[in-house]
Amino acid sequence: MNEINPQELFAKYSTKGHNLIKDFSLAESQEMASQFTNAWNTIVTRAIESPEEWFRSVTGFYQDQFNLWMNMWNPSAPALVQAERGDRRFAAEEWETSPLHNYLKQSYLLSSRWLNNLVADSTLDDATKAKCDFYTRQFIDAMSPANFALTNPEVLKETMETHGQNLVRGLENLMQDMDKGRISLTDESAFKLGENIATTPGSVVFQNELIQLIHFKPMTEQVNERPLLIVPPCINKYYILDLSEHNSFVRYCLEQGNNVFIISWRNPDEELGDKTWDDYLEEGTIPAIETVQKITGSKKINGVSWCIGGTLLATTIAVLAARRKKPFASATFFTTLLDFSDPGELGVFIDESQVNQHEFRLREGGVMPGKQLATTFSMLRANDLIWNYVINNYQKGKTPPPFDILYWNSDSTNMTSAMFTWYLRNMYLENNLAKPGGIELCGVPVDLGKIDCPVYYLSTIDDHIAPWKTTFESTELLKGDMEFVLAASGHVAGVINPASKNKRNYWIGGELGKGADHWLETAESQPGSWWTNWDQWLKNQGGKQVAAPEQVGSEAFPPIESAPGAYVMARAN
Repeated sequence: MNEINPQELFAKYSTKGHNLIKDFSLAESQEMASQFTNAWNTIVTRAIESPEEWFRSVTGFYQDQFNLWMNMWNPSAPALVQAERGDRRFAAEEWETSPLHNYLKQSYLLSSRWLNNLVADSTLDDATKAKCDFYTRQFIDAMSPANFALTNPEVLKETMETHGQNLVRGLENLMQDMDKGRISLTDESAFKLGENIATTPGSVVFQNELIQLIHFKPMTEQVNERPLLIVPPCINKYYILDLSEHNSFVRYCLEQGNNVFIISWRNPDEELGDKTWDDYLEEGTIPAIETVQKITGSKKINGVSWCIGGTLLATTIAVLAARRKKPFASATFFTTLLDFSDPGELGVFIDESQVNQHEFRLREGGVMPGKQLATTFSMLRANDLIWNYVINNYQKGKTPPPFDILYWNSDSTNMTSAMFTWYLRNMYLENNLAKPGGIELCGVPVDLGKIDCPVYYLSTIDDHIAPWKTTFESTELLKGDMEFVLAASGHVAGVINPASKNKRNYWIGGELGKGADHWLETAESQPGSWWTNWDQWLKNQGGKQVAAPEQVGSEAFPPIESAPGAYVMARAN
């Protein structure tokens, strides 16, 4: 590493910090601060109206803090409060052995518990309480003593051992991230698309201004006559399903004897800002389906989708059904919301006021920046995806280790303004997709009850983006034979769980029709990856074995360029 000039770094940091504040979205920050402040004003006002309860709460809090202070230097005193199991912020032994750091930790945890209880016991309506709870936790997470160099024992130790060079390196890391406009979650220099990530052999065989369709080279001598079309989320890059060789879902599908195609969505720029949900069907999923049919000669195909890609697939199937077309032999949905009645903590960002703001700001077109969407998702897990890296990158001055999933997570994708605002209002705010005929797409009313092909529906138990109990509502919306499966872990790790590693578990076989809780009570836990269960389910849907094509594409659809293709290379601004 070149010699670092601390004075120069501090000067650059000051300039970049000023620009960062100047460019911050004032409208959104003010909306967040306003909602947080209003909710807490209401809590305090109502608490004062019941002075006995308020006095009891405040007195108990200060008594705990006083007892903690009095026992600060007493190593045999029992802890008044403990961090939750799995809280990595206080893993260093100094948080237990050092009287000062133990005091800071317990004082912080007592304050956190008190604030959370005030929100939980308040008389706010459910929606306001959820918002207040969320923003309170954001404040609590930000104020952790682990987040500050002077109170984090690991950072202090690193500073002593390196004579402060960790802080200097941290400033350099901070400035590099300011240039990127995001926090580095992994060593991005360790990955290169097409070389050590997204490497499954294949070619782009069709493209227009919204998609590239990739046909992967078969890996078995025979394949299912029904090809597999994968519809990934349009707000993420497709290669989450084709990471490294050992955890590529695409490669697994090929190894099980499938003829696999995948849509690679274009990362839209300002010129595509007027592209609507209709366009994503008419120029995206529908031509992809037709191209797969023409290349393979198969009238029936198997569909696989993830997250908003599943919402796109479901609306596509419903639109085609209204046109008296049924090209799908089966449909698989990973962590997909079709009923948006309870979107979990994402609902904090979605109400009439905030949707109106987005519609006003994007009324002249353009795009919703992918980095802004990524920040929203990161806030749902702030300790893991924000503060952990603030400490590691900027205070310890370290580069995070290579991790393919986090590299993909950092490779965000824009949404067109027309699609984003329509999606927020019609799906999240008004939940129109769950209503038969509640929305019209491509000139026809959409009724998810028209989806009558066999369905494999995968949810994950710790999903913070598509809560599994809400995704379970889809079992009532879709009319085909339903196989509902619940995987361990979260939105991404629960899906990318390679069969070869045999990790975690999943639940199957619960009784449908009596709600999510009853389903889980009656389901059976199975060890390992759900991939093998899905593969067997897919094979049970039929389709004879035919000779695998020797080349990808066809005479009418020759290869345009090698996978992963140009569209996936474009990064969001």
